[in-house]
Amino acid sequence: MKTALNFRILIAVISVVILQACNTGKTNDLLLHKKWRVYDVKVPKNDPYNLTQVTQAKDLKNGYYSNVYYQFLDNNVFVATIDNKPDSGKYQILSNGKMISVTASNGDRKQENLVTVEQLDDTHFDMKVVSGDYHFILCTRKE
Repeated sequence: MKTALNFRILIAVISVVILQACNTGKTNDLLLHKKWRVYDVKVPKNDPYNLTQVTQAKDLKNGYYSNVYYQFLDNNVFVATIDNKPDSGKYQILSNGKMISVTASNGDRKQENLVTVEQLDDTHFDMKVVSGDYHFILCTRKE
């Protein structure tokens, strides 16, 4: 009886691990080998209204993010191209495909940036990022 229960628990744990690996793989498959261009910067819906944050979102959209795109490539290589200047690093899919860690090329997490996947499909990728004191949603679409 105890062996059958242990076996069921083992099967349940293995199933959960496999499902999580599938979601991580699905996120990676949707991101991989596409050019994700930023087209909008928004304040997250659940954030309380803050005029400074709203103004910064507009300024970021029209300034810093006006010519930015991201690429996720083989071997966990991440490329951010800002105003036609590429910079590369490494990425890792975390939290069952809901979060992405972006680090320096050597994988050093001292300079880690975490982004939360808000929406991801074949053509759109919206991510929550932190900039200064505020969160923003970077809305990107596949080019």
